[in-house]
Amino acid sequence: MSLEASELILNEDGSIYHLGLLPEELANTIITVGDPARVPKISAHFDSIEIKKQKREFCTHTGVYKGKKITVMSTGMGTDNIDIALTELDALVNIDLKAKKIKNKLTSLDIIRIGTTGSIRKEIPVGSYILSEFALGFDGLMHYYKDDSFLRKDIAEAFVEQTGWSTKKAFPYVVEGGKELINKLSSDKTIQGFTGTNVGFYGPQGRVLRAEVPDPEMNDKIAAFAYKRYSVTNLEMETSGIYGISKLLGHNAASMNLVLANRATGEFLENASEMMEELILYTLDKIVQ
Repeated sequence: MSLEASELILNEDGSIYHLGLLPEELANTIITVGDPARVPKISAHFDSIEIKKQKREFCTHTGVYKGKKITVMSTGMGTDNIDIALTELDALVNIDLKAKKIKNKLTSLDIIRIGTTGSIRKEIPVGSYILSEFALGFDGLMHYYKDDSFLRKDIAEAFVEQTGWSTKKAFPYVVEGGKELINKLSSDKTIQGFTGTNVGFYGPQGRVLRAEVPDPEMNDKIAAFAYKRYSVTNLEMETSGIYGISKLLGHNAASMNLVLANRATGEFLENASEMMEELILYTLDKIVQ
């Protein structure tokens, strides 16, 4: 049975709707970044670049680094964009776009986020690399999909109980990253993380400029949460969506986070560009090992 044109939307050249990509333009190892300007900073290290495309906030370069084909793609900020980006990446490898039919043999992608984050723990200083073992989603994205068998409901329920989480907000969900990929990226330079993913940068992360938040102690409550061996380490805006959609569709995902800010101490990383360059090279070299 073919998928309806209203569900699987293609451009006139046959490329997938939002990303503007054709299946042959994608590698099986994909680095995602939020900022389109970070894509050329990563692909500058490639030995060769085969594809450069941009549509909306989705900038994509596919090339070769030390003999391995890699795609780097910007997603923009937020799990709403992640829902689009990862669903269409999956469609490129697991749906016959011409026949509009799901393939019999499915492909599993390696998807690695390189991004920035804020630590909520005094002991995790700016400049650290947090490699997310689990993600705690405050965004509600995974509740729009039927399969929730991979979600850690026990952790989410304990979090709601301990923090007095408001029923006006989406119910949190917890999802684990790809173990093999996380192990590959791990070293003595990385800190194992339990990453909270927010729906915004200001109020949702407890930042107050002019608009007040209903619970000024929210970040303190999140930092105080403890269940078995799990405590939240950092806050950002994409990881839970990446982990959730990846698990849902059978892909492997890992999130590498450079700590720009420490919310507990008020510090901000001064040499952020230099440290991001180091994280990019670290991740590329780990990928090809």
